[in-house]
Amino acid sequence: MDHPDLVVVRTYLNRIEADLAHSALEAADIDSIVEADDTGGTSPGLWIRGVKVLVRADDAAQAAEILGPADRRSV
Repeated sequence: MDHPDLVVVRTYLNRIEADLAHSALEAADIDSIVEADDTGGTSPGLWIRGVKVLVRADDAAQAAEILGPADRRSV
């Protein structure tokens, strides 16, 4: 997904939750990416800042609606 106006729609505590959100968005035809500072998955302990799910700014409201309210699993 190549777009200059990406926004963080949700930040999760771990990669698994972020990947589930990514899958839900993809199922709804919303392009998204998961951004994690974990050195390619080899250092999950670096998730201190959370794992982000990004979408195009134009899709942010719909993506937030699909993901539902933020809960304890998100940062």
